[in-house]
Amino acid sequence: MKVTPTAIPEVLIVEPRVYGDERGFFYESFNARQFAEATGRHAIFVQDDHIRSARDVVRGLHYQVGVPQAKLVRAIAGAIFAVVVDLRKASPFLGRWVAVELSAENRRQCWIPAGFAFGSVVVSDFAECLVKSTDYWTPQNERTILWNDPALAIEWPLRGTAVVSAKDNLGRALADAELFA
Repeated sequence: MKVTPTAIPEVLIVEPRVYGDERGFFYESFNARQFAEATGRHAIFVQDDHIRSARDVVRGLHYQVGVPQAKLVRAIAGAIFAVVVDLRKASPFLGRWVAVELSAENRRQCWIPAGFAFGSVVVSDFAECLVKSTDYWTPQNERTILWNDPALAIEWPLRGTAVVSAKDNLGRALADAELFA
């Protein structure tokens, strides 16, 4: 397993060791012991979500207060442009974002610690993603930052018009968001 910090050091790109031959490939998508050794984090995942979306579907920027979630995200079909926004009040990176392309081809995963918002846009015809979370989704604690907040100036690689849910279109601006202590 190869782990690479992003420009926000707590957000990590995790790349598994892939074994391939003429039959196909094999890789371990998650191993708790190796993850802890490589990252210094002991993640216990309690919920897995499987998401399928079409090109230009934007999801997020989502996070959860009260019971914050860390997440490990990967694409198993197609590709997404994954965006992570720092929402920690005391962080020197507050309000900054990093992005990484996650695809079935590159097999990268993104570690998103608690205290961050996550969003994505599909950059292939469609994409399927798996999201492992360290706490359960609780609708009353879910919050959304507006995906196109000018204060964030996220450079979404859209080919056409963004396809966004009504809920996500009602997200708050970063300036009005609930932040983490």
